[in-house]
Amino acid sequence: MTWIANSYAKINLGLHILERLPTGYHRIETGFCFIEWNDRFEVKPSENYRLSMSDSAIPVDERNLITKAYMAFGRYVGLKNQYAFNITKKIPAGAGLGGGSSNAALTFRILNKMEGAGLSDDDLIDLSRDLGADIPFFIKGKPGLGTGLGQDVEPLDIQPDAWILTIYPGFESSTAEAYQKCNPNPNPEFSIKSILTEEEPDQWQYLLQNNLEPPVIATYEIIGNIKDQLFDFGASYACMSGSGSSIFGIFEQDFVAINAYESFHKLGFAINLTRPGFKPDMGIYRKD
Repeated sequence: MTWIANSYAKINLGLHILERLPTGYHRIETGFCFIEWNDRFEVKPSENYRLSMSDSAIPVDERNLITKAYMAFGRYVGLKNQYAFNITKKIPAGAGLGGGSSNAALTFRILNKMEGAGLSDDDLIDLSRDLGADIPFFIKGKPGLGTGLGQDVEPLDIQPDAWILTIYPGFESSTAEAYQKCNPNPNPEFSIKSILTEEEPDQWQYLLQNNLEPPVIATYEIIGNIKDQLFDFGASYACMSGSGSSIFGIFEQDFVAINAYESFHKLGFAINLTRPGFKPDMGIYRKD
């Protein structure tokens, strides 16, 4: 019996770095929403745990968050069976789109289903605490406001009712380096929650900031160039997602978004166009 499911990417709608903690982590505020970029999982019982990826450049050992999540589930919950995971990878790695965390979240959810463990979302979130700050968002599967280290997610209806064009420039940017070079601000003039819930997207370019963007653009000028191009193509808002390197633009009109999509596609970038009000399919399905 094989089970199939999709693991979706995210973008950050604003990112405030509020405080650098003694642990080396950071207290943040950010808006999380989904885009249609996804990886496909096929999972079936096996004599031993196996992980295969369509992208051979991605490690399948303990460095992979799927393997880490599998081991954590086995350690804390137990496994009656072992499973083989076959992943068709489309979300770019190291792109600020949460692909690894999304994969880990689906690993927990699919093992919970196949093993009949009956764990709640909160139980699965407890299992994920040491693996990645945005895994709880992916387990819950709803847009929301991330606070604390990003693990505390308040569900909010902030999925843009507009087209989202996301562009991966073809290289990874260093998360550690971005956080190291940023300047935390404990008292931003506007909270991300108030901007996302009270202001229209055409006002976001004046109010909604990603504090990691300036140091990353200082290192990778092309990220700033792509952001400028998105505005030139008619985006009402454009920004880097997370610590980069992906950049997204929000478009109110479909023909404007499609024109931008086609233009970046011709330039050879890996891109994704997400429909207005997109909701991810969180289902886990039997494949006969």
